[in-house]
Amino acid sequence: MSFLSSPVEQYKASFLEGLQELHAEGIMEYYDFQSVSENFAGFLQRLRDEEDRAKIPAHRVPASQFWLIDNGEYIGTFNLRHELNEWLYTFGGHIGYRIRPSKRRRGYGKEILCLGLEKARERGLRRVLVTCDETNIGSKKIIEANGGVFENAVTEEGASVKRLRYWIDIS
Repeated sequence: MSFLSSPVEQYKASFLEGLQELHAEGIMEYYDFQSVSENFAGFLQRLRDEEDRAKIPAHRVPASQFWLIDNGEYIGTFNLRHELNEWLYTFGGHIGYRIRPSKRRRGYGKEILCLGLEKARERGLRRVLVTCDETNIGSKKIIEANGGVFENAVTEEGASVKRLRYWIDIS
């Protein structure tokens, strides 16, 4: 049975395996594998610090990260932004999620979003914005399967594809 966990040391080995898979795809470049693996405790602290407005830059919003765990193994990451700034309202949304490549096409995407919506509800959010690139058919299906209602498609300056914006009522 899968569940969302706060990032903890217990899942270090499988998280690092997943991070390597994502790096091989050219994704998650903002997490330097070497520094994360060498100072995992510091990495976990940085993730906890992202929840505290006083510990993040003024242009960022507080956010919580959760890991989808199944059979003791890291499957993917769910990011919940506690509020929206202008860029997030237009392009990024409240929610981001990613499944490691070796675990895709097994229903984990739909599950991580479903479980993550409960985390958003627990935080007091009643309606959340979720976005995806128009070319990401899998994510589009996941969002719609979790109640996403399409609002519009927007184009970010310099982007080659439109971003689809969906709202999910979780009240």
